[in-house]
Amino acid sequence: METIVRVLIVYLFVMVGLRIIGKGTFGQLTPADLVVLMMIPEFFQQALSREDFSLTNALVATSMLLLLAMLTETLTYRFPRLASVVNGNPVTVVSQGTLRTVHMDHERLSPEEIQDAMHRAGLERLDQVKWAVLYPDGSVAVIPQRPDDASQQEKPKTL
Repeated sequence: METIVRVLIVYLFVMVGLRIIGKGTFGQLTPADLVVLMMIPEFFQQALSREDFSLTNALVATSMLLLLAMLTETLTYRFPRLASVVNGNPVTVVSQGTLRTVHMDHERLSPEEIQDAMHRAGLERLDQVKWAVLYPDGSVAVIPQRPDDASQQEKPKTL
């Protein structure tokens, strides 16, 4: 029964803590978010298995971690340069239908991953892509080429 109570306390504590630091969704994790999510279980592992009977230590450690996460988020919001250091910057990997292989190599992004993003955007060929941008969370946004209205329409013939 004590294990059930400890798990309930930990669950409620982490849920409230994550709500306080303002994380509405974790669909797009920044590196700082990932660190927080990976460290929380480490703090509670011994307390839940009762190897260390002090649940208080785990609560204090997690409180400090959530405070650091909130501080990091606040500082990156106020200082854009710090945000680019902590979170990274978007990188253009396709420009006007041409792969930017230097950027792709640097980000370790394969052409297949770009093709996958293109297909999800409903595009079949690379020349249909105006821009493809790799975001720090690992997602790729694809902006399609817009057909030039003037070149697509035939000029009317005069008699």
